Amino acid sequence: MTKILYLGIGSLAGGLARYFLAGTVHKSFGTGFPYGTLAVNLLGCFAIGFLGAVAEERFFLGPEGKILLMTGFCGAFTTFSTFMFETGNLMKDGEFSRAFLNVAASLVAGFAVYRLGILLGQRI
Repeated sequence: MTKILYLGIGSLAGGLARYFLAGTVHKSFGTGFPYGTLAVNLLGCFAIGFLGAVAEERFFLGPEGKILLMTGFCGAFTTFSTFMFETGNLMKDGEFSRAFLNVAASLVAGFAVYRLGILLGQRI
């Protein structure tokens, strides 16, 4: 039950941080380009890279800290950070073809199913 509590707290904080950061960036730079989402994704990638290194190299984060910060906060802040973390782990393990496949499939298939969802939604 404790793990679920850490996950919930981290997720709430990450979701709120995403909402407020993206909104602030959009107000500052306008909505002609998704600057808010870009800022969130880049900051999330930095954060999960930093936290992953601290957890692995310095043993600073225990299991609860990883759930709170990496899974909860970063996961709710942006799933793009998790995508980068997992792709980076594949590359670190020498799985370059799987890393490329993850990137290509996520982008191509992701856009395809996004379009499919639009098409189906328009027909309802």
